[in-house]
Amino acid sequence: MLITGAELADGRVRDVRIRDGTIESVATGLDAAAGERVVEARGRHILPGAIDVHVHFREPGGSHKETWRSGSESAAAGGVTCVVDQPNTSPPTVDGDAFDEKADLAAASLVDYGINGGVTGNWDPESLFQRPLFALGEVFLADSTGDMGIAPDLFEDALAEAAGRGVPVTVHAEDETLFDAAALDGDLGGAGTAATADAWSAYRTADAEIAAVERALDAAAGTGAQVHVAHTSTPEAIDAVVDARESGAAATCEVTPHHLFLSRENAGRLGTFGRMNPPLRSERRRTAAFERLRDGDVDVVATDHAPHTVAEKRQGLADAPSGVPGVETLYPLLLESVRNGELSMERVRDVVAANPASIFGLPSKGQIAEGADADLVLVDMADPREIEAGALHSACGWTPFEGLRGVFPELTVVRGSVVYERDPVTGAESFGDPVGRNVREA
Repeated sequence: MLITGAELADGRVRDVRIRDGTIESVATGLDAAAGERVVEARGRHILPGAIDVHVHFREPGGSHKETWRSGSESAAAGGVTCVVDQPNTSPPTVDGDAFDEKADLAAASLVDYGINGGVTGNWDPESLFQRPLFALGEVFLADSTGDMGIAPDLFEDALAEAAGRGVPVTVHAEDETLFDAAALDGDLGGAGTAATADAWSAYRTADAEIAAVERALDAAAGTGAQVHVAHTSTPEAIDAVVDARESGAAATCEVTPHHLFLSRENAGRLGTFGRMNPPLRSERRRTAAFERLRDGDVDVVATDHAPHTVAEKRQGLADAPSGVPGVETLYPLLLESVRNGELSMERVRDVVAANPASIFGLPSKGQIAEGADADLVLVDMADPREIEAGALHSACGWTPFEGLRGVFPELTVVRGSVVYERDPVTGAESFGDPVGRNVREA
């Protein structure tokens, strides 16, 4: 395949030739070979495929919410060419047998993937680390809403184990002892009201996140473990990671699109569909987090794609599960911010592709360079579209970003295979066959 006349993130216009799954050439004036497919890309941007290091594709145990096939279709249609699935499925990915079960299901994926192992009171690190594990994560520090929260001593054991094996640890940091139970009094029913959505934010306080991030960083400092803090929702937590890194720690952080583009001011529209962990923060904190993204303090933007059915989310606050879908709208929302002048194209490229590849040891991904995996996305920055749930591909059938605008891909390629294509004129879509592979087996 030859893609001609495309603009890179840095503004250079280049032709890109793909051969045998990798990028053979990035140059100008390349001529098509006999029988080679040519994609004329003048006026469009070519970007490295996004690496979403935080998704929940729900299989095994939750295929009514999402499957590897539906989740990877959603990823491909959004320009995500590699995902990292978290361990809190059913059964949780805490031993070798559970890992193997998930890996068999992941064979249906259109995009490349990594599988994170989990840490619970009955995890089996010996069998787990015998598999091509991507990382330990999402390791829950005292998460009161699930069954995977762990005590501080087990967390320190997991850090030491991971450090000894050179495996990163992704941490979900909230301290349940700092949750404000009074915020939920009398506000547990009535799905769809601003009060219920906002009460969840008041309940899971900002201080609970900040304290847990600081505790996780302190514990990691004693083991030398590489720690990646998931879905930081407060500027204070981001600053703590930056301070730790400047002091020599191997510490990084991610922020989600829902914490960058939504706040407690959206509670009325979202109702219980706005329940997620960590919760939405104040508009002031949202703006401050976005500023840190723009200024380079945020390492990664990842989605925490956590689909649930509409019926599940319509329950009252006590019963509605936490989480929102987002893998398909990651690149589109950030690219719309480029259109608006809020972010540079190079910054977006770095936080969704180059940085995740560097942090998690994927040297062949996250870049458009000779010899790299041909994971590519073609977009027309002059063609933003309104985000509509009915046009997305996740099995859950809804999005918290309804009505916002985004720049969606026309073409997504994984290691040279076209996994998604949309005709720019007719809008007709097509998906390729499963080509995903475990990136730790590559």
